[in-house]
Amino acid sequence: MSAAQGSLAWVQPVGRLAGPVLVLLILAMMVLPLPPVALDVLFTCNIALAMIVLLVSLNASRPLDFSVFPTVLLLTTLLRLSLNVASVRLVLMQGQTGPAAAGKVIESFGNFLVGGNYAVGLVVFVILVIINFVVITRGAGRIAEVAARFTLDSLPGKQLAIDADLNAGFVNEQEARGRRADLAKESDFYGAMDGASKFVRGDAVAGIIIMAVNLVGGVSLGLFQYGMGIAEAFNRYGLLTVGDGLVAQIPALIISTSAGIVVSRATYAQDLSREFLLQVFGRPQTLYVAGAVLAFLGLLPGTPHLAFLLVGALLLAAGQWQQSGTRRAVEEEEIPEAEEDALAEVTWDDVPPVDVLALEVGYRLIPLLDRQRDGILLQRITEGRRRFALEMGVVVPPIRVRDNLQLKPNQYRITLKGVEMVRGEVYPGRVLVLDAEEEYSGKAGHDPLTGTFGLWLPEEDAQGDEAALLPADIIARHMEAVYRAHAGELLGRSELAQLLESVTRSTPGLVEEVVPRVLSLSLVQGLLQNLVNEGVSIRDVRTILETLAAQGARTQNLEELTETVRAALGRAIVDRLFEGAETLHVIALSDAVEVRLLKEMGEEGEALISPQLSEAIIEGAQVALGEQMEEGYPGVLLVQPSLRPVVSRILRRGQVGMAVISFAEVPLEKTVEISNELRLAA
Repeated sequence: MSAAQGSLAWVQPVGRLAGPVLVLLILAMMVLPLPPVALDVLFTCNIALAMIVLLVSLNASRPLDFSVFPTVLLLTTLLRLSLNVASVRLVLMQGQTGPAAAGKVIESFGNFLVGGNYAVGLVVFVILVIINFVVITRGAGRIAEVAARFTLDSLPGKQLAIDADLNAGFVNEQEARGRRADLAKESDFYGAMDGASKFVRGDAVAGIIIMAVNLVGGVSLGLFQYGMGIAEAFNRYGLLTVGDGLVAQIPALIISTSAGIVVSRATYAQDLSREFLLQVFGRPQTLYVAGAVLAFLGLLPGTPHLAFLLVGALLLAAGQWQQSGTRRAVEEEEIPEAEEDALAEVTWDDVPPVDVLALEVGYRLIPLLDRQRDGILLQRITEGRRRFALEMGVVVPPIRVRDNLQLKPNQYRITLKGVEMVRGEVYPGRVLVLDAEEEYSGKAGHDPLTGTFGLWLPEEDAQGDEAALLPADIIARHMEAVYRAHAGELLGRSELAQLLESVTRSTPGLVEEVVPRVLSLSLVQGLLQNLVNEGVSIRDVRTILETLAAQGARTQNLEELTETVRAALGRAIVDRLFEGAETLHVIALSDAVEVRLLKEMGEEGEALISPQLSEAIIEGAQVALGEQMEEGYPGVLLVQPSLRPVVSRILRRGQVGMAVISFAEVPLEKTVEISNELRLAA
């Protein structure tokens, strides 16, 4: 261990004890007698501490940079009161000995500042107390109170903005956690300042009472115990009392000023001194006007010519210097740079990227996003994204959430790559009860994910109903329905790069064997998009890449590769559709449909299929699907491998909720039973 590390190891425990020891020493001063020399040192330290606090307040760029100030305010107030008690003890015990009874500091404040006249000192002390108590402390306390109220009122909105930026991907979890911590510190700081300002007000009142008690007690001791005359007693004890009051009141005034500066300032990029000079004396025009007015007043008869003319001349000179500095800065600016700035007014940075997924809500739905008000919408959206990622193997990009005042109060809309996909309406204070009984009457609605119809009922009417969905659940499920229907569009290059990177970490060398050695990245992306578009999970990406590594050299045709990979994933596809059943009850194409498809396709494939045949297949599929569902079997169509892509696209284009698999995807251990046939509509 180095010497520096060893010394640091000793400093840290000492630093932890500094606070408690300091508080105990301050409290001890109220009880234990102090010699005049110690009192001089402590009064000097009190004045120095007040100046340090003032300088820190002036140089802090924002209030949170001095977040310990409320505690400092309490400790400095306690220190002044302790010194007051200690000095009063010395004044009353040794005041008869002379002006230096309570130390040289109190003597100098009594003699030098007020010329040894205790009456003048009393007046000055009262004026300082009025300035501190009535002006500075009251104003700072009011500002702290208003700031605390506004800070607490704006806290939900700021928290909502952080959550929205986090969901949109503009900040990571660590940055969001830091911003939330700053919000908590800000609310705690202004709340503490609202209460800490009462310390200063109480200190001013205590200063007046202590001074009165000190004066009355000292004069009484001089009269009745030491046999002084009333004039001598007032002169001796009055001067000591005034010195004691001033030496405590001046640091109190400095600390009060610091409190006013901290709570009244906004957040600046620079310290207060520079901002003050820039904003107050940074405009030559204002200096010219003020200087001209003072110079005019200085020329009038009966006015103090020297003072007015001198200050006016200084202001005019400052304005001229400020204007000449601005002119020099403009002249030093080169013309080519100005032209370049004019040409660079609009750049690609000015064009914001289009959000992949975005949710916009009306103003009445904003509380659903606010976690401080038990808003659970963001949590539900995150749960849906996690559920979809575990099921399909696709991580949905961050969703941008924001309010939109152009929407109706209870309305929301979901956009995909800037295009509105759906728009819906929910009702806070109500729940959607699916398959509600006829005895209830309410606004009709439906579950966006399953299509099940229901009624919007008051929450009290649906207590205990497990089929009830909250407004946040409806919006989250609608969002999930959108990215399930458009899963392929969410699998972009960046998402694919992250997926392949995770595979590289778990299975080194597999990705390099496929991309770009055998297949291009675009071909792999298109294949994965084909799979997820048909509801096939790509979680088993290892099997997908191993199949591509083995079969990619044989063909580069995307459709053929997709069918090859589907055959390799057949067991997972069938298990997901039939939930582990040993006998697969499926729908099959009738011979007439199959023959006509093969005849129209020819060698050109799907391009030659007539619209009439497509419509007939869609209508026949809807009929077969209804019969299959009535029998309690899943809606799965089984076709030969060459027809599967064509039939699947036709049914997806007709929005028929029927999965299409090929014979190559059925595991050998499964038994196939045809329960219905897809026939052409008459």
